[in-house]
Amino acid sequence: MPFDPASLKYDANGLIPCIAQEAATGQVLMFAWMNAEAVAQTLQTGRVTYWSRSRQSFWVKGESSGHVQALVELRIDCDRDCLLALVRQEGPACHTNRQSCFYTALRAGEEVEILAPMV
Repeated sequence: MPFDPASLKYDANGLIPCIAQEAATGQVLMFAWMNAEAVAQTLQTGRVTYWSRSRQSFWVKGESSGHVQALVELRIDCDRDCLLALVRQEGPACHTNRQSCFYTALRAGEEVEILAPMV
């Protein structure tokens, strides 16, 4: 049976959360939103496409930075309301030039930076 992006459960704004994970290492890279058209474009082009809530437009990861996310596999969670994009990340995933957006840890009640910018 062919996949239909409309079969997913979107929020009231027509969005679904998507977690990007490096396929080779399992490292969680980032979180962003998709709508049905972004899901369809991602599957069609193989380049991960998100929906920018602030710009109200599509955001093809790496379009301006060159830090492309090539889709390896898109997974759907059991409730069909969250996606996991397994990707091959070129360069940093975070706009702060870090490999992951999750570069701050809470340790012993303190925030600790655990990833430096890739520079």
